[in-house]
Amino acid sequence: MSGVIEHVDVSVPVRTAYDQWTQFEEFPRFMEGVQEVRQTSATMTHWTVEIAGARREFDAEITEQLPDERVAWRSTGPTQHAGVVTFHRLDENSSRVTLQLEFEPHGMVEQAGDMLGFVDRRAKGDLQRFKQFIEARGTETGAWRGKVDRPQP
Repeated sequence: MSGVIEHVDVSVPVRTAYDQWTQFEEFPRFMEGVQEVRQTSATMTHWTVEIAGARREFDAEITEQLPDERVAWRSTGPTQHAGVVTFHRLDENSSRVTLQLEFEPHGMVEQAGDMLGFVDRRAKGDLQRFKQFIEARGTETGAWRGKVDRPQP
């Protein structure tokens, strides 16, 4: 497994940053390569992505969601990745968004891209675009304040 940890400081309250992140269907507006995300239930999403010319579709399950704190997920099926985004209050009007992602690169192209830091740069770029998106708006496009408890081992 490979991993990435990146963060970005945004000039919006933590609630605004968190609420926007829960709007998964908006991800294509700031995530490179993400063509579509559909939320199919409170805990399931369906993704269509194109990376290095290869189109993939996969489902991801939200495994934990705590308002204003964290959203964790894992893919289901053959595409193997999992991650968590955490939200930290810096002050009344700014917050830090931290992304931790673990993934299993498949094939020579993905393995080479991983070794060359492609995923790190993409994650950093996506977080910078999220920052620009939310700061330009100043408010979220929607919110889901529900809680998803972490599965018990």
